[in-house]
Amino acid sequence: MTNAKTLSRATGLRQKAQLMSASEIERTLVRLAYEIVEKNSGVDGLGLVGIRRRGVPIAERLGKIIARIENAKVPVGTLDITFYRDDLSTLGPKPVVQEREIGFSIEDKNIVLIDDVLFTGRTTRAALDALFSHGRPRRVQLCVLIDRGHREIPVEATFVGRHVQTTLSEVIEVKLTEVDDAEKVLLMER
Repeated sequence: MTNAKTLSRATGLRQKAQLMSASEIERTLVRLAYEIVEKNSGVDGLGLVGIRRRGVPIAERLGKIIARIENAKVPVGTLDITFYRDDLSTLGPKPVVQEREIGFSIEDKNIVLIDDVLFTGRTTRAALDALFSHGRPRRVQLCVLIDRGHREIPVEATFVGRHVQTTLSEVIEVKLTEVDDAEKVLLMER
């Protein structure tokens, strides 16, 4: 067993700090759910769309929290942006493109696009392209668990769980039970 502070052989990264525990993630999601409801004056015409991969469980959790708050179900969908990325050639072998339906009509809805980490803005740009291929929402807002700065594209999140200043040699790893069998946010270093 390796020490958490040692270099990970698999990723070449070492853990620098734990930024959020499971309970901190849960509290942050509850706060974000209240902010989403408040900014959208309730849930009428609201839809949540999670960006694959970790944006999806975050969106599903937010949907459940909002349903408890408002006593009304909010549609939650999934967006696969693989085909829309502008960095496919730098990602290695060409990924298999899967057509994923969001699962509900986004026409004239207030859509909250959800991701785990906002970094350069390129994922968000690709997500917007993918989203608009499904229709024309009334409004699109971005919700992220972590905003780490370093934009290459002018993108700003409407709802932010936590701002974390990072260097370019640092990486934020969000671990969610649904994907990773762990629940925490880590600051890693190359």
